[in-house]
Amino acid sequence: MSSLAAAFAHSARQHPDKIALFWADATHTYADFSRGANAGVRQLRERWNVQPGDRVGVLLRNRPEFVTVLVSILAAGAVAVPINHFLKPPEIAYLAGDAGLKLLITEGDLLETVREASRITPISAVLSLDDWAPADAQTALLDPDACPANPGSLALLVYTSGTTGHPKGAMLTHANLLANVESCRQVLQVVEFDRFVLMLPMFHSFMLTVCILLPLIVGGSIVLIKSVHPPKAMLDEMTTHQGTVLPAMAAIFRLLSQLPSHLHLPLRLCISGAGPLPGEILKSFENRYPTVPLIEGYGLTEASPVVAVNPPGGKCIAGSIGPAIPGVEISIRDETGQELPDESTGELWVRGANVMEGYWNDPVKSAATLVNGWLRTGDLGHRRPDGYFAITDRAKDMLKPNGINVYPREIEEIIQQFAGVKECAVVGEPDERRGERPVAFVALDPGTVFSERALLDWLKQSLADFKLPRRALVLSALPRNATGKILKTELRRMLAEGL
Repeated sequence: MSSLAAAFAHSARQHPDKIALFWADATHTYADFSRGANAGVRQLRERWNVQPGDRVGVLLRNRPEFVTVLVSILAAGAVAVPINHFLKPPEIAYLAGDAGLKLLITEGDLLETVREASRITPISAVLSLDDWAPADAQTALLDPDACPANPGSLALLVYTSGTTGHPKGAMLTHANLLANVESCRQVLQVVEFDRFVLMLPMFHSFMLTVCILLPLIVGGSIVLIKSVHPPKAMLDEMTTHQGTVLPAMAAIFRLLSQLPSHLHLPLRLCISGAGPLPGEILKSFENRYPTVPLIEGYGLTEASPVVAVNPPGGKCIAGSIGPAIPGVEISIRDETGQELPDESTGELWVRGANVMEGYWNDPVKSAATLVNGWLRTGDLGHRRPDGYFAITDRAKDMLKPNGINVYPREIEEIIQQFAGVKECAVVGEPDERRGERPVAFVALDPGTVFSERALLDWLKQSLADFKLPRRALVLSALPRNATGKILKTELRRMLAEGL
């Protein structure tokens, strides 16, 4: 297929009456979404004059209409710009202005936030879901042949999380995303009977590709979870709707591993992404659910996003992201761009049909990130002799006490094993003598009596002196962005302000 919309339309015509999405007690068939998208295309073109290449913002919470809106935009030949609904008005205003939105589609209780954003940067037009044109049984299914057919045209403009500076818009084409969907289908052995459990925000690139595009193009189904709290209710939804694959972040698997032993997961596979999977969480999950594989993968928005994953039917190695997925290459390189041998730590460079076209309106950063067909990820890691890769850290997070490279993740993995530690993060703090020293932030399990001295003494058994945190600070919870990534920039700010 030459476009995402055409691929979905073809899938819908193959099995129109199949349930495409479960939402609590409600169900939505492929025909429902296909007719809804066809009606949506007419509305976008006739009422809002949306033309191919126009950017259309999608500011919605997790709900079935997200799928209809997304497919409508793609089928109209426009570019969908998914927006984090947890953002504040100034942040939304920045994205709207940078993307040059022709239209922003949102829902009722977010309209006031949009109005505030528009006072900062005027937004051309806003459409509430309350005014979205409904489809009926007489509406024709979306025609694959009527969908724009240029695989090189932009499909999504996905903004990075913006942990440093302003977010950057990764330009992802139909070809990028179709390639990544096909690679994921192969490596995860996805079939049309699979039901993907979706519980992270739908605007996130991990969910867009793996939990929405993949199942809908393959002919599978989505189990859209209303809330992860309480965890048992989340499990009940998975079980009721017979979910088979759960892509989520490490914190979700921690919750699941703490459920009572008489409860069982209906899944055939769990995939941890959107951040590292601590070894302690993997161990707890495997002990709790020995028959359900939990595999770690790796990706980034700029790669549509999946790059590597431990293969479900092959060898799974704790602490490894596995080999590159089919059609993708990974190279470990030094600061000059020279390839490094196995076991040497360097930056991960990625090449494949999934790699973005560049950053929207930012040729300088695009040129620095895309080098001779390779994507510089900014992540540090190494290649094992067996072809598996391991992520050490973000290049920008690496510490250099006394000029020696120290990788926070190594320290965090050990702290995570200390009794009572729920989660942790390590950042650097300026030090007059050493240049920089690690500082640990921890959040604790309820009822834990914590001793900073006990933790630091315990770490001495496993870490060289130059790696030891100078102190360990307790927070009720670590700051995270909407997709669950720990905001180390916020932790550094707290240190700078004298915490």
